[in-house]
Amino acid sequence: MIEFEIADHGAELQSLRCDGREYLWHGDPAYWGRRSPILFPMVGKVYGGVFRVDGKEYPMGQHGFARDSEFVFDGERYVLAGCPLEKYPYRFELSVRYRAEGRRFYAEWEVLNTDTRDIHFQIGAHPALMLPDYREGDPVHGYLQCFDSSGKAVERPMLSHGLDGGCLTELSEPVPMPVSPDGLLPITGETFAIDTFMLEHGSVKSVTLLDKARRPYLSVGSDQTEAYGIWAPYKPGCPFVCLEPWCGITDLVGFKGDLSERYLDHRLAPGEKFGFTYWIEVH
Repeated sequence: MIEFEIADHGAELQSLRCDGREYLWHGDPAYWGRRSPILFPMVGKVYGGVFRVDGKEYPMGQHGFARDSEFVFDGERYVLAGCPLEKYPYRFELSVRYRAEGRRFYAEWEVLNTDTRDIHFQIGAHPALMLPDYREGDPVHGYLQCFDSSGKAVERPMLSHGLDGGCLTELSEPVPMPVSPDGLLPITGETFAIDTFMLEHGSVKSVTLLDKARRPYLSVGSDQTEAYGIWAPYKPGCPFVCLEPWCGITDLVGFKGDLSERYLDHRLAPGEKFGFTYWIEVH
């Protein structure tokens, strides 16, 4: 049975246990001080550190502000009822529910437009999961395998963009992930020299982390995934990997258009809601 703990700050998952074993990274700032932040209203970076609405510029840090906001728990859900309009010029409510069924944990997020005009946003997950039985000296620390919406393994997932300063660059040819012939991506000390694997166009809906013996350990996914991020700090001894289903993605290098023109933008009319659910399954 899954057990979990949530913090009011960022409505962030703090612990995910099953059968006495902890699966979530504990947030040591020597590697990465977060555990499972909510990415809202941006996924990734906005080019130049600003976004634009109706010709006005607004500063915005990587992955938005929800992860650094205080949510209020009403007994059923964690709620963020807007933010200063000088930070994000829309009125909204972001609510978060967490639950577990057997060996699956569910995060259920809902964005409500409380404004009198359309709002634009992205949203995504960023859970950091411990590598199974990690030992720094091992040549391989585990494997990753990608799956599509039907649950079929994606033998050759592709990257359609590179990264420059955290933003996307156009490529003349896709960059292949360095997978083995059986479609597994080995996790080594050099895997994340590339920084982040960004798997686009909805081709990957879930990713399974396998142990060093190639046995499934846990999976993270969402049927709504538009882009999937796989990341870990490129630091010796890093014992976790982030498996990230997204509805959105970072800006293209050089993008200076309106927020509504961002790649994988989401729009809500006044009074409309958008729900996003992702899950973590322990095998």
